[in-house]
Amino acid sequence: MSNIVAIVGRPNVGKSTLFNRLIGERKAIIDDFSGVTRDRMYGFSDWNGKQFTVVDTGGFVKNSDDVFEAAIRSQVTIAIDEAEVIIFLVDVTTGITDLDDEIAAMLRRADKPVMCVVNKVDNGERMLQANEFWSLGFENTIFISSISGSGTGELLDQLTDLLPDNDEEENTPEFPRLAIVGQPNVGKSSLTNALLGEERNIVTDIPGTTRDSIHTKYNKFGHEFFLIDTAGIRKKNKVHEDLEFYSVIRAVKAIEEADVCILMIDAQTGIESQDMSIIKLIVNRKKGLVILVNKWDLVEKETNTAKEYEEQIKYKIAPFNDVPILFTSVLEKQRIYKAVEVAMEVYNNRTKKIKTSVLNDVMLDAIAKFPPPAYRGLFIKIKYVTQLPVHYPAFAFFCNHPSHVRADYKNFLENQLRKNFDFSGVPIAIFFREK
Repeated sequence: MSNIVAIVGRPNVGKSTLFNRLIGERKAIIDDFSGVTRDRMYGFSDWNGKQFTVVDTGGFVKNSDDVFEAAIRSQVTIAIDEAEVIIFLVDVTTGITDLDDEIAAMLRRADKPVMCVVNKVDNGERMLQANEFWSLGFENTIFISSISGSGTGELLDQLTDLLPDNDEEENTPEFPRLAIVGQPNVGKSSLTNALLGEERNIVTDIPGTTRDSIHTKYNKFGHEFFLIDTAGIRKKNKVHEDLEFYSVIRAVKAIEEADVCILMIDAQTGIESQDMSIIKLIVNRKKGLVILVNKWDLVEKETNTAKEYEEQIKYKIAPFNDVPILFTSVLEKQRIYKAVEVAMEVYNNRTKKIKTSVLNDVMLDAIAKFPPPAYRGLFIKIKYVTQLPVHYPAFAFFCNHPSHVRADYKNFLENQLRKNFDFSGVPIAIFFREK
């Protein structure tokens, strides 16, 4: 279930600060200049047992006055189309502005849950002033101060009430779902077309030519799966609209829907910060990952080039670097079927179930040879391990002092699992429970 929550509103109302509160890390650049948020703003959050992806639209407005308000309007439209819940952030210190009125009118016409969140309410006087925002007509209106955090717990409570339940454990699809993700212009549509053998997507050199995610059934060479291509058809004259935001929201949705993500990067530019954000999201959502270095035919080759390139990537994406990396040229149809095979292997690794007896034989032996370090004189004994019944590899280690097992020992256990059972391309979750 891809629960997307979009934060919309004018510049400088505090979208980045609220975004950081919701995802619990200081990821956005926070500054007093409008249009300063340039980083790609999406992050993962959970509250009250519900998981969701937060998108901060502020990162997607390029600040030039003529397109500024138009860009905000187009973002609101996209958020209405794509998000499950919309947070409409306003600022008590400026009161209701014309742009607020206009955004509110757009949101009232939408058939989506909207929360009107009044920010910077940090004293009694502002609490009184904030009441004017009820006139915008939203039932879910709430007063907060995102800098101090007051009111954000209540906001999250209301927000999670509006989200649908996460029912992903119940609906296992009959076929694996692979998503092709990556920055604009790395060759995602060309790969889809090469695999499906038809010009399903318009392929041009203009970044962002594709924008709708499409599920296509693939049944060739002994493999059956759904291919989620974050693609579709866009008119060339619309290239100036708010595409970056659209493609990010679509990529987030594709990641949420997929079992395995094929991340394409451009061999000439290497892994960039946007790719790192995508990888982080894939790992947080415990999806399988395969990295395709495309346009490899355009790179000057020397001896060991591929090996060195691969080591560089693994260094960058550490600690999760047990990931298959393939060097492809979609144009020359080099290794694209290999990419499908490897993605299916990763899918099998992600759905692998290990017998409890085998798991205990192997892991307890490794633990006996290298026991967990004591904590302040307390000896930690791990007695038993079992795989949990979820959609990705997750293991519970039962021990006498679960809260005192060190992070480096957890890494040791993960490495042992990887060494003995092949979980290449798949994030592993490890939990310590009281025996």
